[in-house]
Amino acid sequence: MKNILCFVLMSFFFINCSSKDEIRTITTKDLKVLLEKDSIQLLDVRSPTEVNEGSIKTAFFANYFDADFYSKASKQLDKTKPVYLYCRTGNRSSKASIILKEKGFNVVNVIGGYNQWQNEN
Repeated sequence: MKNILCFVLMSFFFINCSSKDEIRTITTKDLKVLLEKDSIQLLDVRSPTEVNEGSIKTAFFANYFDADFYSKASKQLDKTKPVYLYCRTGNRSSKASIILKEKGFNVVNVIGGYNQWQNEN
């Protein structure tokens, strides 16, 4: 019984520790408010085909599927400022956020992505 209790307590400890490394998120509505009042670093990680179909005006672009994604993204970004990432639905930008965060960037993933942005704007 003691072993089970210890296991449960240790599990809670490790779960709580990992939550500190979670990627911050905002909604597309929050993003719109930020864009209206501030100049932010916004990174679109969609493919060129998707970007040609429409994008958010001030965004930088780095295709998540490119082998040199990190290199292309980091050359455009200031590591001292937060980076807001979006893709089509929020899946790729979530993965891209992990890559950039591991390299020391302060990242925020835009949930819902460009599809949600289009629905609201």
